[in-house]
Amino acid sequence: MPRLVRRRGRPGSGQGVAMSLPRLCLAMILALSGVAVVAICLGETPLTLAQYAQALAHPASPPGEVLWSIRAPRVLVAALVGAALGLSGATMQGLLRNPLADPGVLGVSAVSGLGAALAISMGLAVLPGAIELAALAGALVAGALVVVLAARFREPEALILFGVALSALGGALTALVFNLSPSPVATAEVMAWLMGSVQNRDALDALRALVPMTIGAILCARAGRGLRMLTLGEEVARMSGLPMARLRVQAVAGSALLTGAAVAAAGVIGFVGLAAPHLVRALVRDDPKRLLWPSALAGALLLVLADLAARVIPTEQELKLGVVTALFGAPAFALLAWRASRSWRS
Repeated sequence: MPRLVRRRGRPGSGQGVAMSLPRLCLAMILALSGVAVVAICLGETPLTLAQYAQALAHPASPPGEVLWSIRAPRVLVAALVGAALGLSGATMQGLLRNPLADPGVLGVSAVSGLGAALAISMGLAVLPGAIELAALAGALVAGALVVVLAARFREPEALILFGVALSALGGALTALVFNLSPSPVATAEVMAWLMGSVQNRDALDALRALVPMTIGAILCARAGRGLRMLTLGEEVARMSGLPMARLRVQAVAGSALLTGAAVAAAGVIGFVGLAAPHLVRALVRDDPKRLLWPSALAGALLLVLADLAARVIPTEQELKLGVVTALFGAPAFALLAWRASRSWRS
């Protein structure tokens, strides 16, 4: 069992019992590994024990193709996307000092989805990587706008309001793409993309997402110390020598890269970035810096479980991943909002 330790006097650490960060991450890695193995073994096509043995002994055999060429890359992409969304959510919650923030709060997800929708409606889907590049470009454009606004407005509330407006604009323009789409096929492809899925993903999709995700993760990690100091209040943090402009650029740019890469790999998937930090927040005593990597692991675990549920729930057509996360995430968001409103009234 992981050892529980008490920590005292850390900025933003809160009260209560916390788990040491290495042990927490190790426990979550073990849990993620176990769930990943189950996700690779289970699927729409049932295999016998003999076929599992054949897949292990001969990866090029038909059962091996099912496990290692279809299911394993899908699980890998789901884990990467979940980790990116979880890390982005923890970074945004720390920067905005708002536990209800998530990667979509600044409009990055909506504009990234708009980029993918434009690429599909323009017939660019036939070009390798065109949709992914368009989604990533949309996220970077939204991130650049947010960075400019963050330098102009110091209040987190102003940044949130701008993000809501940008998200609404991205959604409206995406609806316009639907309305003006030249073909029902393109409309169906845009709809499928916006609903989110890791179906038919391969190792190349994982490699494409890995580069921007790595850069985004580095930027978020570099912002960790500043996020911890920010819990003392912006004025105190600034007087302590914290460069607020650089912190905002690092956090927003890192989150934009992570979110854009996630949308590029799997479409628009909501609520993971919101829920993942809350699963581990109490175990790190609400320390924004220590929250980052456990949130990434929690996001990966959540999305692998959600994708497994999408595959094994008996429906005529496989459920889209974004639908599954929304079905479970919306009630969770309502509960978090209700708890937050109680604390605001007190």
